[in-house]
Amino acid sequence: MSDNNYQPAKVWEWKQNPNGGAFASINRPISGATHDKELPVGSHPLQLYSLGTPNGQKVTIMLEELLALGVTGAEYDAWLIRIGEGDQFSSGFVEVNPNSKIPALRDHSTTPPTRVFESGNILLYLAEKFGHFLPKDPAGRVETLNWLFWLQGSAPFLGGGFGHFYHYAPVKIEYAIDRFTMEAKRLFDVLDKQLARGRYVAGEEYSIADIAIWPWFGSVALGQVYGAAEFLDAESYKNVQRWAKDVASRPAVKRGRIVNRTNGELNEQLHERHAASDFDTNTEDKRQG
Repeated sequence: MSDNNYQPAKVWEWKQNPNGGAFASINRPISGATHDKELPVGSHPLQLYSLGTPNGQKVTIMLEELLALGVTGAEYDAWLIRIGEGDQFSSGFVEVNPNSKIPALRDHSTTPPTRVFESGNILLYLAEKFGHFLPKDPAGRVETLNWLFWLQGSAPFLGGGFGHFYHYAPVKIEYAIDRFTMEAKRLFDVLDKQLARGRYVAGEEYSIADIAIWPWFGSVALGQVYGAAEFLDAESYKNVQRWAKDVASRPAVKRGRIVNRTNGELNEQLHERHAASDFDTNTEDKRQG
């Protein structure tokens, strides 16, 4: 800390730094579109514009879970939004989500089409639209929403805080890593104690709380994100480990987690999904083979 002589200016000025790490070339302090481009529209009522990050996985897992129940109205087209290339700043995407963050959904079963953004809100919208994964009794509903919104508030500490400084930042800053590691482990402890009370996060029934939380905390615990499981001593959170493996074994989760994914093993990358058959024919190992 004694070697850090940085002092903030009276008024911050934006300086594009080519050494600013991941996404430095597209990050900016203003909103709105940078270029004109309409979004594609497929044949299904639900049009998803996303990337296979933890936030994106929430929605594709939810849709695959609904389809597994036979909810045909949940058929969807998943279009790839390459955030590293600035696709989220197109005029079409900004029209669906003015905050330029994936995932974004447009429901063409309504007139005019309904836009839905923020991943937690998309899960809630789909749960209410189709009547699954959200308890109908008031107490169960509230408990599920408690944990859905817990995740929405916690994910930035795990991702933008811990994940950024531990994995993405161009320099390792001890203060920042310690600060967000402490918070990440506190959140894991909260989740672990809750999961000691039941099979799933909000009780004995699988819900949108699990669908929201697993891509973040489950994936980190299983070493699928940030390569930080050992650093966080994730094995010590026994209830989280049991739950994370349980959810990961669900067929719909296995499908949903690879949609719009552009990294990892080629057989776990399905850049776009327009039909159930795409899982068998259009993963990158098949496309490139």
